[in-house]
Amino acid sequence: MDPTAGDGLLSPLAYAREDESADDRFYTMPRKVVHIDDGAIAALGALYAAVLPAGGRLLDLMSSWRSHLPRDFPAGEVVGLGLNAEEMADNPQLAAHVVHDVNREAKLPFGDGEFDGAMCAVSIQYVIHPVRLLREARRVLRPGAPFVVSFSNRCFPTKAVAVWLDTSDAQHVELVQSYFGAAGGFAGVRGEDRSPGRGDPLYAVWGRASSGTIDGETMTR
Repeated sequence: MDPTAGDGLLSPLAYAREDESADDRFYTMPRKVVHIDDGAIAALGALYAAVLPAGGRLLDLMSSWRSHLPRDFPAGEVVGLGLNAEEMADNPQLAAHVVHDVNREAKLPFGDGEFDGAMCAVSIQYVIHPVRLLREARRVLRPGAPFVVSFSNRCFPTKAVAVWLDTSDAQHVELVQSYFGAAGGFAGVRGEDRSPGRGDPLYAVWGRASSGTIDGETMTR
């Protein structure tokens, strides 16, 4: 277990996982499956359409073979960052992709203010450095750009962090909100139950990159 896991927000024990092997080993084989059902996918697409900027450059964090943007969403460019190159190569909405393990290295391989929006779908439960990751998401976003973190009640339990497995859906919303708060640099953070009413539930927390400073660094361009 990484003794720095949790980034000081919670004990490293809260971020222990049953399978502590390298994540890139776990994701070596492509898993071309969706982790939420059609109703939840549609609800997520509707949220993206309402929150993410049309025509913008978007970052799909912890990306896979589908990004769940609406088919007709007019994104300028979507860049995926994930662990399996084959999965991301099969994602029709990605213009480019980068293989990168955020649990091994939270620093993202992008410059400051490169993106007009970002999303992380049904993956936050695997992150052992959530505050660092959100700080990095803020760094690569332009001021005013939204970051949407969504999740359901599904996961690979051997890779999910202990605090996620030990808490309820409502507590997951509070936990992810606490990540935004601890990271800083986001305004208007809100969490909502976006479940379609039948089938898989869907929850989301999002905020917009604010101007100002984080750890003494100016967060404007």
